[in-house]
Amino acid sequence: MSIEDRAKAAAKNLEGKAQEVWGNVTGDPKDKAEGKAKQAESEVRNVVEDVKDEVKKTLD
Repeated sequence: MSIEDRAKAAAKNLEGKAQEVWGNVTGDPKDKAEGKAKQAESEVRNVVEDVKDEVKKTLD
């Protein structure tokens, strides 16, 4: 996985956590849900990149 892709996934995860916390503080269920969705997107990005790494190792 490229460092850039991992950094983007980490940033998306942090953004999602912050938005979820903000939703908890303000009582806004939309912000909470969007924050959780961003965290899930980050996890998917990491899994996809891990699969790419495994495929590359297998082919090398």
